Amino acid sequence: MLKPNILVLCTGNSCRSQMAEGYLRFFVNGHANVYSAGVEKHGVNPKAIAIMEEIGIDISMHTSNLIDEYFGIDFGFIITVCDNARERCPYFPSNAKRVHQDFPDPSKAEGTLEEIDAAFRSTREMIENYCNEFSKVNILPANY
Repeated sequence: MLKPNILVLCTGNSCRSQMAEGYLRFFVNGHANVYSAGVEKHGVNPKAIAIMEEIGIDISMHTSNLIDEYFGIDFGFIITVCDNARERCPYFPSNAKRVHQDFPDPSKAEGTLEEIDAAFRSTREMIENYCNEFSKVNILPANY
């Protein structure tokens, strides 16, 4: 059985899409190929790396990529994790099933360090729940 390819797409491929890529890789446990990209390239946010490390998922080796780097890959799913990416992505040439879930951008959080960390953790938990459910419904049943 061929593994499906999943692309997680966000604006800058720095926080939300990176966290989602990390979680999806964890939840699909090798039953899919997971990529992430942005419609822009902002670099992986160090706070996203630290917040994911708290729960044992290492995204420190992830890179920030542009969507056009993946035009040659046949994706089964394209997941947009912010409204901006969904609006700017309709040109991507693919027959993939497109799904969308807008998550708050923790990199825009303001306040004390504790408040900013809380915003990152909140978004992380939302992404965790979404990716866990997505994996159960779309990827893992095909393997049993």
